[in-house]
Amino acid sequence: MKSIQSILFSIVLLFLSSLALSTPAWAAEVNINQADAATLAAELRGIGEAKARAIVEYRKLNGPFRSVDDLQKVKGISIKTIEKNRQKLSL
Repeated sequence: MKSIQSILFSIVLLFLSSLALSTPAWAAEVNINQADAATLAAELRGIGEAKARAIVEYRKLNGPFRSVDDLQKVKGISIKTIEKNRQKLSL
């Protein structure tokens, strides 16, 4: 028979692992067609100032993105970077 401490530990561990696998409710959504470079750099993993400026420049030259995956058209943005941020990205 398991002890109460063991059961509580299992419950806490399960809860924490479920949090790690989901996007937190407080995570900001980033609209890639409206966000400025500073917001893109601050909110997205793997996007620094240079890539953020490239996203804004691409948008100015080519119009709004039609899908999140269109970010791959920006030099320096890979599908890996998109996947890391997919749940935060919006149009």
